[in-house]
Amino acid sequence: MEIESICVHGARDAYNLSGAVSVPIYQSATFVHPGMGQSTGFDYSRVQNPTRASLEQAVARLEEGSDALAFSSGMAAIAALMELFAPGDHIIASDDLYGGTIRLFDNISRKNGLVFDYANTGDLHAVAARLTPRTKAVFVETPTNPLLRVTDIAALSAELAGRDILLIVDNTFLTPYFMRPLALGADIVMHSGTKYLGGHNDTLAGFLITSRSDIAEKLRMIYKTVGSCLSPFDSFLLIRGLKTLALRMEKSQENAMRLAGWLTTHPKVKIVYYPGLPSHPDYAVTRKQASGFGAMISFEVDGEDTARELLSKTKIILYAESLGGVESLITYPVLQTHADIPAPVREARGINQRLLRISVGIENIKDLLDDLKQALA
Repeated sequence: MEIESICVHGARDAYNLSGAVSVPIYQSATFVHPGMGQSTGFDYSRVQNPTRASLEQAVARLEEGSDALAFSSGMAAIAALMELFAPGDHIIASDDLYGGTIRLFDNISRKNGLVFDYANTGDLHAVAARLTPRTKAVFVETPTNPLLRVTDIAALSAELAGRDILLIVDNTFLTPYFMRPLALGADIVMHSGTKYLGGHNDTLAGFLITSRSDIAEKLRMIYKTVGSCLSPFDSFLLIRGLKTLALRMEKSQENAMRLAGWLTTHPKVKIVYYPGLPSHPDYAVTRKQASGFGAMISFEVDGEDTARELLSKTKIILYAESLGGVESLITYPVLQTHADIPAPVREARGINQRLLRISVGIENIKDLLDDLKQALA
C-alpha cells in the first residue's frame, strides 16, 4: 500500500464488529477479563487501548517501523526516551534544537546524571570528535529548529556503525510523508504529533517509533510505568488528522516554496533558511534522503524593529507558537520557542532578535503573499 493510502486506511480497529468506518473512541480506563488468566488483549488504558493501538499501528506503518508508542505530548515522548539511559551516559545532540528539548536535557536529564554535548550533527567530523566510550546516543533534529540545518542520516548511521550507539531522529518537520529515518539507518524516530501528524492545532501528542524489538520492549515497559500515554479521544483526533497528511504536506510545501522564493527578493529580508532553495547549503543532502523539503521557513530581517512590526501587522499569518497546522503561524524564537536558552548562547547559534519562523499552512498563496507584503511594507 502506498503512503497516501496508509494515511487514510492505516488505522484499523480489529475489534470493531459494527462496521464503523471511523475508529471508535474507546473511552474506558479498564477492560473485563473473559476469565482467569485470560485477556481480550486490553487490560488497562495506561498500558493499551484499542483507539490508541489503532493509531500506533498506522504511525508504525508510515515510518516503516515495527512498533510505535503514542504519548501525551512530544516532550513526554522525549522524557520517556531519556529513561533508556543511565547516569553517566553521554548523548550528543544537534546544537540547533527546539528550545523545549534543550530545556529538558539541560534541566531535567542532566540532573538525572546524563551528560550532553551539542554539535552540528550535519558535520560528521564534529560528531566523531565528541564520541567517548560512554556515548550511548546521538539525538538529531533534521531539519533543525529554527535554522533548518540538515543532517545526512545515512552517513551518520555509517559513522556510528558497530559502536552500540543509538541514532535517534526527530522527524517532526518532514514527517514520514517526506522522509523515513528508520530506512536510512536510525534506531528510533521521534515526533511531536501535535504538529503535522495531527495537523489542526487542536491537540497535543508525541510518538516514538522503532524497528528494533529490544528497544520496543524497553520503551513499552517505561511507557506503562510512567503513564504518559495518549488519551483515547486525542488518539481519535490524531487518526483523523493522519487521513489528510499527504494532502496537507503537499499543499503546505507548495506554498512554502513560493513564500521562500519571494522572501529572498525582499530588501528588508537578509537571510532565508529553507532547504528547498538551491542556495541552501544542505539542499543536495535533503534531495538525497527526502522526497520533499517541508513547509518550515526561517528568515532574518534587517532589524529588530522590522521583526516586531511584522509580527504586529500580519493578519492571515497568525502570531503564535507551534507549527504544522492548516493555519500559517509566525513565531519569534527569542521570545517563544527558545526563550529559555541564555541570550549569549542563542546569539552564537544565530537565534537573534531579527529571526522569524513561519509554519506555512494551506491557505491560498496569494493571500499569504499579500499578507507578508503589507506587513513588510
